Amino acid sequence: MIADYKRLFILLASGFSLLLIPAVAMQFSSEVNWGKEDFIIAGLLIIGTVLFIEIALRKFKNQKNKGLLVLAIVFFAILLFMEMAVGLFGSPIAGD
Repeated sequence: MIADYKRLFILLASGFSLLLIPAVAMQFSSEVNWGKEDFIIAGLLIIGTVLFIEIALRKFKNQKNKGLLVLAIVFFAILLFMEMAVGLFGSPIAGD
């Protein structure tokens, strides 16, 4: 049981470390211009992705199914992030 919480903590820490990329890039380039709302939305997307991955890892016993489902979750999260960032598909959630 403790291993499950340790895995969840590691997943969350790894996910939130991704937020360091734009934070550092903003210090060196004017091309990256994130506001606090951008960091909040990205953080919520990371939390949701990590929680879905954790649920998949706990519920499925077959390693192949776990791997495929985790890949699908990560793929969907990346597509959602790209849509919110640049409007890949032109949906209403697309950024400016």
